[in-house]
Amino acid sequence: MNDQPIEDLLRRMAPQVLGVLVRRYGDFAAAEDAVQEALIVAAQHWPRDGVPEHPHAWLIRTATRKLVDEHRAAAARRRREENVALEPAAAPVPDADDTLRLLVLCCHPVLTPSSAVALTLRAVGGLTTAEIAAVFLVPEQTMGTRISRAKAKVAEAGARFTLPEHDERGRRVQAVLRVLYVMFTEAHTSSGGAGLHRVDLAAEAIRLTRMLQTALPADPEVTGLLALLLLTDARRPARTGPDGELVPLAEQDRTRWDRAAIVEGIGLAVAARRAGVVGEYQLQASIAAVHDAAPTAADTDWAQIRVLYELLERVTDNPVVTLNRAVAVAMTDGVGAGLALLDEVAPRLAGHHRLDAVRAHLLEEAGDSAAAARHYAAAAARAVNLPERQYLTMRAARLRSL
Repeated sequence: MNDQPIEDLLRRMAPQVLGVLVRRYGDFAAAEDAVQEALIVAAQHWPRDGVPEHPHAWLIRTATRKLVDEHRAAAARRRREENVALEPAAAPVPDADDTLRLLVLCCHPVLTPSSAVALTLRAVGGLTTAEIAAVFLVPEQTMGTRISRAKAKVAEAGARFTLPEHDERGRRVQAVLRVLYVMFTEAHTSSGGAGLHRVDLAAEAIRLTRMLQTALPADPEVTGLLALLLLTDARRPARTGPDGELVPLAEQDRTRWDRAAIVEGIGLAVAARRAGVVGEYQLQASIAAVHDAAPTAADTDWAQIRVLYELLERVTDNPVVTLNRAVAVAMTDGVGAGLALLDEVAPRLAGHHRLDAVRAHLLEEAGDSAAAARHYAAAAARAVNLPERQYLTMRAARLRSL
């Protein structure tokens, strides 16, 4: 077995092992540290010595020893003897998968989205602090502090390792979905670094969402989010050129799209709609499905996309949705109608680079090259992603040269 399968195995088992320890000992923060140490030991020994016959049990035993060692050290410092009770238990390894409980715990409402994403990547995704720091482009020490504070806030909030009651569960699952969506959005268009997207982070968001969908197959919003991520990520291979430059949707080589992901995503989107409950992620998935189903950009069913954006706008009242609807309106009713809608939503998006980017695109379509160039340049000045900024700058320069 090479290192990659071992790494995948460890990531799959990390939340299961953590769930066992939290269930037994109740201390999420200490258990999470112990599991991380066990994963590091496994990553060091398994490639050399081979994967044990029962890797799940091996990790639980190792993590438990780490936890006991830590408690013994604390006991010595505090001269407490009661920690002896934390001797490794001879209890059988449970079959229960506590991943859903961990997701709910890590996405607790007291946490900011960035803290929840970091904690989820570590506790559920099995990533090391160094790996998460690399994802967020911050020093490892900074990320370690962020994760420690997140765990402390969860503990202060009195969060329990149980699924919320039925009347609370829907709201908490929505919080989990939001964190997974934020994770994927950051991966899709990175807020830092030289690349347009982060493949590993997108894969992790999809993996965790798939895990959640397996646990909650009847929840249409969970299914809708998985569909949305698959349908969006399917276009990633064509979204950048040979040198990493951004390629807009209309100009992408659609033969490079991931057809297997599109087929699965469309199937999931259809299944979610059968539930008969309209939700934000289902609607976004439906829009993505319409784009992915079009053989060429010219074949895109903009009338259907416009209707879907109208529904999404009613559900979310999000000005970015209105911004996207303006593009659909321009495609169905003309550029003038799209620009008029931009004027309506502009006060709610002041300073957002996408407002200038969309306005520039519509002005270019209308033949006003000078105004389009000004807005492309304004959008480039505010864009934080380097390939996106370079693309906007190039569009402005090209129009000025006409």
